[in-house]
Amino acid sequence: MINSHPIGIMQGRLVNPKERGIQFFPFEEWEEEFQIASKAGLDEIDFIFDLERYEENPLWSEKGVDKITREIYAKYGKDFFMRRPFFRVSEKEREENIKILQKLLDSAKVVEAENIEIPLLDNSSVKTEKEKNILIKSLKECLSKARDIGITLSLEADLPPKDFFDLVQRFADPFLKITYDSGNSSSLGYDSYEEVKAYGKYISNVHIKDRVLGGSTVPLGKGDANFEKLFGGLKAIGYKGSFTLQAARQEDGKEVDAVLSCVDFVKNYINKYLS
Repeated sequence: MINSHPIGIMQGRLVNPKERGIQFFPFEEWEEEFQIASKAGLDEIDFIFDLERYEENPLWSEKGVDKITREIYAKYGKDFFMRRPFFRVSEKEREENIKILQKLLDSAKVVEAENIEIPLLDNSSVKTEKEKNILIKSLKECLSKARDIGITLSLEADLPPKDFFDLVQRFADPFLKITYDSGNSSSLGYDSYEEVKAYGKYISNVHIKDRVLGGSTVPLGKGDANFEKLFGGLKAIGYKGSFTLQAARQEDGKEVDAVLSCVDFVKNYINKYLS
């Protein structure tokens, strides 16, 4: 039975990283990770579609999509567009990105996904008005399909809250949403209550992580993320969406234990503020 506030996790966090990074598409173990997630009581997996080996990703083929539907219905994130954003590339690559996103929307419909996340962070951080205009132009070419099949596109960005909110409003489309990240917010010194209140109905998903001010990711409750303020803000806007775990990795080989601890952490706040 799906919880009223589903809790999910990014791919790669339930298996041994083997020097593959914090989160990644586990080509050799992705089906096994679905099973681990189910046993751990998680409701969702955020699928990662990365630039590296993207044509081998099951989201890219009918056979692969069929496998996914037999395993679990998933939301999914898109690291592909972090490494090759719609701006700062050639016009040919921008057009290729649009075709790839449109194909992913088709795959999303088949696996009954709800949301495709597009990161505007690090290499894909949007810096200038020109880059914003290119981003808006590119995503608008995909939003009509997103509306037709009922799947939202959501942006995760490191922009100051006012600038981010202004960018989202410029799309003027109910299927363009915001993915809120508690760790990125705390690292940048933003007030999570004020952010969440400002974004309101635009928030489609919340990434749960903790970071120190100006620094890296740490275990939940050990950094500067103010979860009381965050969940107080989510209560104030009547948030009904899901949470995706992106907490700091801990000891290799004990991934499931670490995730179960994070699930308990989030559920305590859900029960306190959102039940």
